[in-house]
Amino acid sequence: MSLPAFPFEPQYVWSIIDVSLYVSGLAIVFSTAVSLPVALLLGFTEFRGKQFLQAIINTGMGFPSVVVGLLVLFAVSNQGPLGGLDLVFTREAMIMSQFVLATPAITAISLAAVSGVEENVRDAAHVLGGTRVDVALVTIKEARYGIATAILAGFGRAISEVGSVLIVGGNIASADGVSKTRTLTTAIQLEARQGRYETAMVLGGILLVIVLLINAVVVRLGEGGVMQ
Repeated sequence: MSLPAFPFEPQYVWSIIDVSLYVSGLAIVFSTAVSLPVALLLGFTEFRGKQFLQAIINTGMGFPSVVVGLLVLFAVSNQGPLGGLDLVFTREAMIMSQFVLATPAITAISLAAVSGVEENVRDAAHVLGGTRVDVALVTIKEARYGIATAILAGFGRAISEVGSVLIVGGNIASADGVSKTRTLTTAIQLEARQGRYETAMVLGGILLVIVLLINAVVVRLGEGGVMQ
């Protein structure tokens, strides 16, 4: 694990922000693409094992991040099923770990939002000759605030994550001060341990601002959903 040979450099900080947003952003995009169809499926249909699947999703919301990191690291290691892709200590592996962590939360909150749509809204879409796709689109429109909240909550968890990304990413930065797999959370941990408190405080402030902005948007969306 390489360390920058300087107490503080703007290039170092900006590269860490870039890696954090890139990894968390893509993880949430992929997670949403999976979570939303699953939430719609669970919200619209009844089938054997539905409650068991919901229990797994709810359990996944509290799954230890270090365990997720360990499982992903094994999957991409030479002994794992994805060993041939050479993903150890890469951003792609970090995206995988954050995907696993964010998906249960986005799915569960989206499911709650979809299930909260009144039955008469779906019935009206059916009466007007709507197909299943039409009904799904109407439901998504009605539940859009809750779904947006789910996505933002997933992003908040992803960008605040430290355990799994530290394990699978390796917290690597090049000697010239450019982050390779170092995120805001892992950099804060490293800088504080190395006694570079100025950089750690700057990174901590940036992370706090991002998280507060996410929470503000979530609250705003929640208020908008209630007003609807």
